[in-house]
Amino acid sequence: SNRNLQNLLILTAIKAERTRVMDYINRLDNYDASDIASIAIDNGLLEEAFAISKKFDVNTEAINVLIEHIRNLDRAYEFAERVNDSACWSLLASAQLKTGLVKEAIDAYIKADDPSTFPMVVSSAQRSGQYEDLVRYLQMARKKTRDANIETELIFAFAMTNRLADLEEFVSSPNIAHIQAAGDRCYDEKLYEAAKILYNNVSNFGRLASTLVHLGEFQAAVEAARKANNPRSWREVCFACVDHKEFRLAQICGLHIVIQADELDDLITYYQSRGHFVELMTLLEAGLGLERVHMGMFTELAILYSKYKAEKLREHLELFWSRVNIPKVLKAVEVAHMWAEQVFLYEKYEEFDNAIFTMMNHSAVAWREAAFKDMIAKVANVELFYKAINFYLANYPLALNDLLIAMIPRLDHARAVTLFIKSKHLPLVKPYLKAVQPADNKTVNDALNGLLIEEGDYLGLRHSLDHFHNFDHIQLAQQLEKHELIEFRRIAAYLYKGNNRWQQAVELCKKDKLYKDAMQYVAESRDTELAHSLLTHFVEISHKECFAACLYVCYDLIRPDVAVELAWRYNAVDYAMPFVVQMLKEYIEKVDLLSSAHVERKAAEEAAPAVPHMPVTQLMLTGPTGMMPPGMMPPMGMRPPMGPGGFVPNFQ
Repeated sequence: SNRNLQNLLILTAIKAERTRVMDYINRLDNYDASDIASIAIDNGLLEEAFAISKKFDVNTEAINVLIEHIRNLDRAYEFAERVNDSACWSLLASAQLKTGLVKEAIDAYIKADDPSTFPMVVSSAQRSGQYEDLVRYLQMARKKTRDANIETELIFAFAMTNRLADLEEFVSSPNIAHIQAAGDRCYDEKLYEAAKILYNNVSNFGRLASTLVHLGEFQAAVEAARKANNPRSWREVCFACVDHKEFRLAQICGLHIVIQADELDDLITYYQSRGHFVELMTLLEAGLGLERVHMGMFTELAILYSKYKAEKLREHLELFWSRVNIPKVLKAVEVAHMWAEQVFLYEKYEEFDNAIFTMMNHSAVAWREAAFKDMIAKVANVELFYKAINFYLANYPLALNDLLIAMIPRLDHARAVTLFIKSKHLPLVKPYLKAVQPADNKTVNDALNGLLIEEGDYLGLRHSLDHFHNFDHIQLAQQLEKHELIEFRRIAAYLYKGNNRWQQAVELCKKDKLYKDAMQYVAESRDTELAHSLLTHFVEISHKECFAACLYVCYDLIRPDVAVELAWRYNAVDYAMPFVVQMLKEYIEKVDLLSSAHVERKAAEEAAPAVPHMPVTQLMLTGPTGMMPPGMMPPMGMRPPMGPGGFVPNFQ
C-alpha cells in the first residue's frame, strides 16, 4: 500500500517489462496517477495512460489521451457520452471542430453548454454551410451569455436557413444584436427577404428601398424611398423601375432626381442607353412644373426634343428660351440640322451675325423676312450687309428694297450702288434709291438720275434735280443735250442756266424752239447783250409774236433804240408799239418827276435867308482839293444846287 513503492513498481515495469504495466495499473490503486500517466505517454504506453486516467476518474485527461495521443475521436465520443461531462464534451467538440466535423462539434458544444469558443464555431459552420446546426448552437449560447455578436450571428443564421418567422420574432423581442450589420450581411448575400425585415426594424429606408427593388416590390420601394428621401435611394429605385418598365413609378422617383442638377445627367444617360426616349421626355415635361425646376431641365428637354421630337422644340424654345443654356442647345440643334430653331436661339442670344449667316446658308428652312430685316440692322460685321444684298439678289429679289431700307442707317450707299451697277440690277432698287436720296449722296444721285433718264421719266428727273444738288451738273447737262427727247434737252438747258451758263442754255432753247424758256433764262441772266441777241433772233426768223413777248419779258434789259431799230428794220413796228408806249410813259413820268423836284428846290432856295458874305482869305485858296468856297456852300438843311437837267454835281 506504499505509494512510493507502487510508483516505483509501475515505473520499473514501464522501463523493463511493459507487458506487466497494465496489470499493475489495474491491481494497484495508490500511486500518483497523473504523473504515471504522463510518464506512460512519454514512453508510448497510451492505452495504459488512458486506463490510469479512467481508473482515477480524471476524465479530461482520459479523453485528452484519446484525442491528442490515440487520435480516436469515436472512442473519445463514446467516453464522453459515458461520462457525460461538460469538460469532456468541450474537449471533444474542439477536436471535432479542428478536424472539420462541424455538426458533431456543434452537438458536443451544445451538450457541454459551452459558448466560449463561439467565434470559431460560427466561422467553421459558415464555411461548411452548417447553418441549421449553427442556429441550435447560437440559441444555446444566447441562453448562456448575453453577447451582441452571438445575437447578430443568430440573426444571420436565421436568414441563411430562411427561418423568417423566427427572425421576425427575434428582432421584435428585446435583443442587443447589431441588426443593421446583420441586414447589410443579408443584403450582400442576397437574402433580401431577411434584409427587408431587418431594415424595416431599424427604419433604414434607404437600404430597405434597395432591398424591395431586388424583391420586385416596386410600389413598396417607392414608398420606402419617399421616407428615406435621399438622391441615392430615389435613383436606385428609379433605375430599377426603368429596367422593369415600371415607368409610372419611375417617373415618381425621377421627379425627385431631376431637381438635383448633379444627378440629371446620369438619369438622362440611363434612360437613353435603354432606348426609353419618350418616357424620359414625359418625365422632364412633368418636372417643369416643380418648384425647384432649374435651367438644366429646360436645357436637356430641349436637346431631347432636337433628337427625338423635333416638332415640339420650337414651341418649347419660344416659351422657355430665357431658361435654357443657349450655347448648349445651339450645339444640339446644329447637330440635328434644325436651322430655323438655331436662328431663333442666335437671335435671343443676340448673336445676330451668326443668325444672319445661318439664314443665308439655309434659307429654305431658316429664312424669315421680318426677322432677317430686324436682325440685319443689328449685326456687328458690316460686311454681312453686302453678303445679304447678294443673297437677296439671288433668292428674294422682290424683297430687296425692303431689306435695303432697313439697312439705310448703317449702309455705305456708295458701295451698295456700285454693287448694283456692276451686277446690272440698278432698276430693281429704284425705291431704295429714292428712299436714300434725301442724304444727297453723289453716287446715289447719279445712279437715280441715270435710271430716270433711262426710263424716260423727265418729271422725276426734274424733281430730283430741283431737290438734290450733289451731282455733276455740267456732265449731266452735256449728256442730256444730246438726248432724243426734247424734255430732257430742256432739262439740259435748265442745268446750264443753274450753273450761270446762260448763253448755252439760251442757245439750246433756241435750237429746240423753247422760246418761253429762252426768254425766262435771259430775264434771269440780267444780260443786256444776251437779251438783244435773242430779240434779234426772233425778228430774223420772223417770230414777231415772240419778239413782242421778249420785249415784255426782258423789258428792263432791252434798250429802246435797239428795240425800235429792229422793229423798223423787220417791219414789226406794230409788235413793238406796246414796248414803245410803255417806254414813253416811263420817260415822261421821269421828266415830270425831275421837273417837280427842280421847282421845289428853287422855291426852297428863294425862301432861305441870305448868308453874310465872308471874305476869302489866301489861306482858303490853299484848302483841300474838292472843298467848296464858302460863298458857294448852301445854307444848312438845303440841298446843293442842281446842274442842267436836274443833275446834282459832285464836288468831292
